[in-house]
Amino acid sequence: MIERERLQLLNDAPEVPGDHVLYWMQQSQRAAFNPALEWAVASANRLRLPVVVGFGLTDGYPEANARHYAFMLEGLREVEASLAKRGVAFVMRRGPPDAVAIELAQRAALVVCDRGYLRHQKAWRSHVAKSAGRRVVQVEGDAVVPVDVASDKRETAARTLRPKLARLRDYYLRPLRPVAVAVRSTGMARDFIHADAVAPSDIAAILAKLDIDRSVAPVARFRGGGAEARRRLRAFLGEGLSRYAAERGEPALAQVSFLAAYLHFGQISPVEIALEATGADADPEGRATYLEELIVRRELAINFVEYEPDYDRFDCVPRWARDTLDRHRRDPRPHRYGAEELAAAATHDRYWNAAMREMRETGYMHNHMRMYWGKKILEWSANPEEAFATALALNNRYFLDGRDPNSYANVAWCFGLHDRPWPERPIFGTVRSMTQGGLVRKIDADAYVASVDGLVAAEGAVR
Repeated sequence: MIERERLQLLNDAPEVPGDHVLYWMQQSQRAAFNPALEWAVASANRLRLPVVVGFGLTDGYPEANARHYAFMLEGLREVEASLAKRGVAFVMRRGPPDAVAIELAQRAALVVCDRGYLRHQKAWRSHVAKSAGRRVVQVEGDAVVPVDVASDKRETAARTLRPKLARLRDYYLRPLRPVAVAVRSTGMARDFIHADAVAPSDIAAILAKLDIDRSVAPVARFRGGGAEARRRLRAFLGEGLSRYAAERGEPALAQVSFLAAYLHFGQISPVEIALEATGADADPEGRATYLEELIVRRELAINFVEYEPDYDRFDCVPRWARDTLDRHRRDPRPHRYGAEELAAAATHDRYWNAAMREMRETGYMHNHMRMYWGKKILEWSANPEEAFATALALNNRYFLDGRDPNSYANVAWCFGLHDRPWPERPIFGTVRSMTQGGLVRKIDADAYVASVDGLVAAEGAVR
């Protein structure tokens, strides 16, 4: 069952005569537990038509590079194979996603799309809705509770959103059964042969042709796709969930799910994860702590980018935080580093350098280290505006899950978002600070450095 609150009509156009129903896939890049796909199949069955899934592969996706594209394409290769088993054609074309969707819609009776929350994602869907010439239905499948249902405003902090989600989440935590495909479309793929057609099976060839930033290489630590996401989920539920509450803050232990990148690319559903975690034989405290991160914290970030138009600018930081940072902007900074030194992990702080190396070489960093990493950039930059821009640029460049609602919320948190004033300190004012001494007291920092050395060596051996 797909809850009606997940559905939104994006235009007033009617369904029209056509030879297929188009599911324009962009955010929910998966063939399993995908409400948009199942709605498209059900709609096609009602109209006695086949479903065609279309994807627009653009060269110019904001801030994306070869690392992001390789991971995404690994997932899309799996999507094509999984859809073929259901009798559904997958058509990928090189071009702006909205333009590809409009082209593929010209013979469609109806267009179904998934939901994105970022500025450019909203613009793409608005353009398709205005130009497709037929009904466009958006189906939200990458949040447990639909963002508009959870709240109609930007929330102050987790404490204000948590009770709203608690009242609603059980209603939306439901299994999603695949709808049987009544009319197969796999034979229609040849009807969509086009000069910009792309075969997702040959990832190396695609990457070679795309006009993208190749200076950030794909990683061996993570492979894209729903199958790999579920493998990691099973491993976490079996080995890590019971210890999650006690050990999640220790980076060297790696007692985390490692699913952030898979959620970012829509390769696994948050509802599926939550249902599996809820049903797992695990310590109740570990389960509750994990669901807090997966649902409350993640959807607080979605709420932030949905209702804050300046989510990627320093102006998104709360007024109290901007004011206190402004009062301390001329405070002496014993250490000062520019973006190039930071990217090179060339600071005096070996623990920060280890975090930067993990991020740069493997596309991941433990959340506790992400907080420390961002706070130190604020401390070591000429001013808070420069620090914000530098932190966000590095975040989006190297993390596999960069350019995500969590990215924007996490970076802004380092500057006071979703937080409260703390005792006043130099440079930070009343924004929360993090010190090297505090880090060493809370985690086994030397064990973390050693773990990063091993991870970086493993990446180097593969490359």
